[in-house]
Amino acid sequence: MTFSDEEVERYARHLVLREVGGPGQQRLKAAKVLVVGLGGLGAPAALYLAAAGVGTLILADPDVVDRSNLQRQVIYAEADLGRPKVEAASEHLLALNPHVRIETRQIALAAENAKAFVAGVDLVLDGTDDFGVRFAVNAACVAHGTPLVSGAIGRWTGQVGVFHGQPCYRCLVPEIPPDAETCQAVGVIGALAGVIGSMMALEAIKLIAGAGTPLDGRLMIYDALAAQTRTVRIGADADCPVCGG
Repeated sequence: MTFSDEEVERYARHLVLREVGGPGQQRLKAAKVLVVGLGGLGAPAALYLAAAGVGTLILADPDVVDRSNLQRQVIYAEADLGRPKVEAASEHLLALNPHVRIETRQIALAAENAKAFVAGVDLVLDGTDDFGVRFAVNAACVAHGTPLVSGAIGRWTGQVGVFHGQPCYRCLVPEIPPDAETCQAVGVIGALAGVIGSMMALEAIKLIAGAGTPLDGRLMIYDALAAQTRTVRIGADADCPVCGG
């Protein structure tokens, strides 16, 4: 796989990185990544993945742009209000980097269609705030052996984890929490979405390029109010309904 002169100039800062270089950038260009949810996390993550030169981005989200999204979903503008998120995001990503290929799916992922969505992709990013969708995406990733980068935010706290085989996301969250909170209900500081979404993109780039040590089987938790991070190891659950046994 070769790069045009324009691409060499565009990715110059990657090409001189020892951990990426030409081979890593080629892997990025060849990669196909599914981004589930184009909200607060998917928006910045998709921007950085496109800027990094990920060859194909598949964008999945059923929603349209609402004015309340603009506080944290930085891929959209006032002119995008009422447009399907996948349509507006695709337009902005191609304006940022015309060398990437964008596929759009204006549909919600669920147990009955998640496996088909994940089939054939190299990596999945899930930034949704719906546990049913998270569970469906996780099960599809385990079935296909596809790495999953998962992120979540609420109030002033965010988290990022990488799941590939065991443990899986259901080892971390066995059942839907009865008191699960949403950003709509409890609020979220907008810039936190940029921090966690960027971390998700960074983990994806590391996994694809083969750089460094990914958060595989670990969860990084960021407390923005205290400006503190901690990382915890996730244990594999032998009784997990998805990866156990």
